[in-house]
Amino acid sequence: MTTRADAAPAAALLNSATRHSGARCIALCLMSTASTGAGLLLPAALGRALDLLLAHSPATRWVLYCAGIVLLLALLDACETVLGGTVDARTAAWLRRRLTGHVLAVGPRAATRFGPGDLVARLVGNAAQAGTAPAARAALLAALAGPVGGVVALGLIDPWLAAVFLAGGPLLTLLLRTFARDTTRCVADYQKVQGRIAGALAEAVAGHRTIAAAGTAGKETARILRPLPELSRAGHRMWRVQGRAAAQASAVAPLLQLGVIAVAGVLLTRHRLSVGEVLAASRYAVLAAGVGVLVGQFASLARARAAAGRLDEVLAEPAVTYGDRRLPPGPGHLELRGVTARRGDRTLLDGVDLVVPGGTTLAVVGRSGTGKSLLAALAGRLADPDGGEILLDGVPLRQLTHTDLRQSVGYAFERPALLGTTIEDTLALGPQPPSPARIREATRLARADDFVHRLPKGYATACADAPRSGGESQRLGLARAFAHDGRLLILDDALSSLDTVTEAQIAEALTQGSDRTRLLIAHRAATASRADAVAWLDGGRVRAVGTHAQLWRLAGYRSVFGDGGPA
Repeated sequence: MTTRADAAPAAALLNSATRHSGARCIALCLMSTASTGAGLLLPAALGRALDLLLAHSPATRWVLYCAGIVLLLALLDACETVLGGTVDARTAAWLRRRLTGHVLAVGPRAATRFGPGDLVARLVGNAAQAGTAPAARAALLAALAGPVGGVVALGLIDPWLAAVFLAGGPLLTLLLRTFARDTTRCVADYQKVQGRIAGALAEAVAGHRTIAAAGTAGKETARILRPLPELSRAGHRMWRVQGRAAAQASAVAPLLQLGVIAVAGVLLTRHRLSVGEVLAASRYAVLAAGVGVLVGQFASLARARAAAGRLDEVLAEPAVTYGDRRLPPGPGHLELRGVTARRGDRTLLDGVDLVVPGGTTLAVVGRSGTGKSLLAALAGRLADPDGGEILLDGVPLRQLTHTDLRQSVGYAFERPALLGTTIEDTLALGPQPPSPARIREATRLARADDFVHRLPKGYATACADAPRSGGESQRLGLARAFAHDGRLLILDDALSSLDTVTEAQIAEALTQGSDRTRLLIAHRAATASRADAVAWLDGGRVRAVGTHAQLWRLAGYRSVFGDGGPA
């Protein structure tokens, strides 16, 4: 159930979206109101033309007035359609840019909190639904002006006509209020279930090879579609609410219209109204009872508010904040002081103290699940610890400016995301794109130059047109990390898909041909043996630090590698 406290942030987001398209919304509001005004003039003009025709008086001018009003209505309707679509598209684009920027500012925590599939559902579907709010708000004034203008026009024809209609006004107001409340609740439930289905689908797409190999496509399909009955129930509730409101309005509105026409007929027999005025009154009664238009507008606003609430849940996640300190000159000395990190109720790192002297290579080893990748993420501030502090050349990472931090720390991952139009764009990705010469040097260092040269257009080959193995993708990720300057390089299992010869060549170049500080997450004994020192993680703590040869004497350390590898 949506409370007022829940609705307030969503309303603030919709207010910002409306201000973004403020000029267009004002134009749309004026155009819609003008269309409503023209619609209110038409019954009066038709009634006057009818009276003149019945009196055998010249009515050409009034017939032309009626034709002109009809043409104006058609023109305004076309303009409303175009302008309304423009406002919807512009607002949805603004919401998507804002949401995308915030998700990137939050970082990996956003995907952990909501899941990739649900985030995509919010970014695509919910942003489009919320984007309809400014146009719906602009049109709401005209939708209200129609019934209000109809009642006023009835009063101008004869006060008794307005009085008869207003007798049922409170009932119509109650129906609209109940409809708006119930619709908002049903739409919110529907959108939540949609997000769950999208999340399950994204997981299945990411693991399609595993599903195919296991032969469990049927089970996965059933898992993805399991919430479908709940979605169906929510959808049926939504349509039942809208149908009930339409049925109630349809029951009340004709009674009010019949009441107005009956009173108009009585007044006609008493010669207080003309035939043309009776015609006008019948049309104004329809306009005054235009609850159907209001129901549609309120339904659109309810869907937009519910969608905006789902967007605001993402925007409420705090973004990573940065300090204003600059890094002093230094060799890239990295220090972890009492670092504690949790994931849910589980403590993965517990009071870790670790020092990586500038210009040296430290390999971090440990069994699966001991927090190695989390430590790598913390070391370059892709995540923040729950306790303790991490310093680079004596400056806490939290206090560094965004520019200094990202220019000073480079990453290579086990499964690199190769973003960019071409291979060269991918390798240049970073705060300061390196020169083409530097890119080619880094590619050679990562042993990826032969693979790139075999591509149809070399470095200009589109990433989508460059079929590659896991090892080739890793080498491109390494080349991207090598191409950028920085004092700290973090390799999160970035050599795992390479063959042993290539891994040895790259590890050799890394440990001997660079003055950058290197932090390696290692799973192979050969990789650890080339590092200046090894940190052995066990049970969330640093069990020991030393050279690989020194630690190899410990049976527990050897068991991390299955007692294999060189001593």
